[in-house]
Amino acid sequence: MAQLVVRNLDDDVKQALQARARRHRRSLEAEIRDILRDAAKAEKRPAGGLGSDIAALFKGHGFKEGEIRELRGYTLDPPTFDE
Repeated sequence: MAQLVVRNLDDDVKQALQARARRHRRSLEAEIRDILRDAAKAEKRPAGGLGSDIAALFKGHGFKEGEIRELRGYTLDPPTFDE
């Protein structure tokens, strides 16, 4: 396993990490390992956003490309409620 040294860490950051480790009932070292592991996993996810994720999920199902006209740039008039 690799080792990592972090220099010039602010005291308040260290104290906050120690408090977090106590809340999770583990050592400071174990807490930091968990934080770094989660951060590394998050970076592996594509940063496409929710719309891109939904589009990828349904790709190849339903409508073919171009069947639905895009409405970007069009303005809609608000409805009137005349009696």
